[in-house]
Amino acid sequence: MQLGTRWPVGATAPAALPDVVRAAVKAVEEELDADGVDASTWRWTLTWLERKPVVELDDGTVIRYNPDSETATITSNDFEAEEG
Repeated sequence: MQLGTRWPVGATAPAALPDVVRAAVKAVEEELDADGVDASTWRWTLTWLERKPVVELDDGTVIRYNPDSETATITSNDFEAEEG
């Protein structure tokens, strides 16, 4: 069993995450910053579902890892994008 973790926006994402997921986290944080959103009290939550990371931000943004295509899908109320 793998346990998850939490970390604040702007901090280094866990090293256990695939590079593409860490890049997606960074992209979301850059978008928040560009939009002038104060996310200083927000945190990311990492959970593992069937050995794949799922990362959720306090605002409901979710990043899912797609191992078959080595991509990460970002889903939020504001935008949807695929990084990779």
